[in-house]
Amino acid sequence: MTLLTYLIYFAALVGLAWLLAAWIVRVYSGTLPSALLRTEAALLRLSGAAPDRGMGWGAYALAVLTFNATSFVLLYVLLRAQGALELNPDGIGGMAPDLAFNTAVSFVTNTNWQAYSGEAQLSYLSQMAGLTVQNFVSAGTGMAVAVTVIRGFVATKGSTPGNFWIDLTQSVLWILLPLSVMLALFLAWQGVPQTLQGAVVATGIKGQEQVIARGPAAAQIAIKQLGTNGGGFFGVNSAHPFENPTIASNMAQSLSIMLIPVAFCFLFGRIAADRRQGSAIFAAMAVMFVAGLAVIHAYEVAGNPALGLGANMEGKEQRFGAMLSALWAASATAASNGSVNAMHDSFMPLSGLVMLVFMQIGEVIFGGVGAGLYGMLLYVVLAVFLAGLMVGRAPEYLGRKIEGHEVTLAMPAFLSIPLNILVAATVPQALAAVQDAGPHGMSEILYAYSSATGNNGSALGGFGAGLTWHTTALGIIMLLGRYAIIIPMLAIAGSMIRKTQSPVTSGTLDKSRGQRHIRLLGPKSLLLFDLQRRLRCGMCRGRAELIITMPQTTIEALRKVASVIPYNA
Repeated sequence: MTLLTYLIYFAALVGLAWLLAAWIVRVYSGTLPSALLRTEAALLRLSGAAPDRGMGWGAYALAVLTFNATSFVLLYVLLRAQGALELNPDGIGGMAPDLAFNTAVSFVTNTNWQAYSGEAQLSYLSQMAGLTVQNFVSAGTGMAVAVTVIRGFVATKGSTPGNFWIDLTQSVLWILLPLSVMLALFLAWQGVPQTLQGAVVATGIKGQEQVIARGPAAAQIAIKQLGTNGGGFFGVNSAHPFENPTIASNMAQSLSIMLIPVAFCFLFGRIAADRRQGSAIFAAMAVMFVAGLAVIHAYEVAGNPALGLGANMEGKEQRFGAMLSALWAASATAASNGSVNAMHDSFMPLSGLVMLVFMQIGEVIFGGVGAGLYGMLLYVVLAVFLAGLMVGRAPEYLGRKIEGHEVTLAMPAFLSIPLNILVAATVPQALAAVQDAGPHGMSEILYAYSSATGNNGSALGGFGAGLTWHTTALGIIMLLGRYAIIIPMLAIAGSMIRKTQSPVTSGTLDKSRGQRHIRLLGPKSLLLFDLQRRLRCGMCRGRAELIITMPQTTIEALRKVASVIPYNA
């Protein structure tokens, strides 16, 4: 029954993603029905965007940064002033400056790291006009960047990658918004509240009063999953019965988390006019995802052998059980979503390690909407370059040569992932927020900064995220984790689109078959082995814990890589 459930889930996911990819192609190619195109054109005219004006990669990057910076300022002001604004029936005051900074950065970067409890610290206005809006536009930003990077690889020489304002509008208006409306209606039918009335005061069975929070939850939960945002309306996220009341709501949300990231794999093949390319990227991601899910499922269903109590149900909801909790945990950490329907701090040791690895390789196993694909293409650039050097052929991808300039742009983005994690997680101030001193406390810190770097947003439950040091440091790391990838990838797209496409010959490396999967997985495996060398396993309270080490051999290996790549470029 377990295998059948997984097969049905994956069949539904792949089938829906394949159909969605066909629709997304029409959205970005401007071949929608005429009524929709007129609506889009009217909105663009009102916004002042010029639909017929393309952008170079520099102008595109500047537009992304400008829009996101403006979004940050507006959200920060709203969070600080919410106590004096409307739609605040429970009288919640404004956020502290450091927490408002952390929250605004988190939602603008599509991380949705939450160092607060939503029902206790946010007004309805902040939830709707602040967080829900950012859930749409931060996801739209990732999708816009991804489709622009795709164009950079496949468009004709000399054309422009696109126009950010058009791509953002299309992403939100014709993809995210319709899907969110449908999912929100389904969730409301399942019992998720959608109301502007304040909390309910009820009398418990022992006669005591109980305050039951509610609010406009269904709309925010729909886009938090579809946009791989992950931030919950309630503090315990999708483990809360008001966010995720039934098995049906759980499965719908699990599908929603992965839907658009999987669709973007197929979208890549369609735009490239070679569907094998998209299928190859999907296969590489799927192999790693299934392997990780198998580990999590096996250990959560088996439970702790020292206790002999069967499945590990600590920190899990009885209505979901170990299996559906494992599926959610794998999906949310692979897809840069970060929402939880069970507490990750209570998962078995190797289950936690899989989730940590999913985040530490850059959230590219499907990853966030758009972000997973352009993150994977970063690996493709490096993989094809190294593969070409090893076999003595000119490295090229989709008919365009990959040269030293592209590799030079890719390396800072590639190295930013481990450096952000290791530098931020090892400063003494980071120790102040741990629940348990010792190895497990180190795991909490490592997980938190891996989550922030990968724009995931999940955390181990004992981590004290609300301290000023962490709200500030994590906010900075979230910014670096987002834009240290976006800007280099846009630059690579701008470089590739200026190159002439070479025809395929007998000497061209075939990157659409099985060997391409190996070349995609190879650099990832090397990165994982490198990270594993930096980690030492210890034992604390019966758990395998992670302690960062940096052997001299690792430092020497990194120096060799840094010296070899520019030379061969």
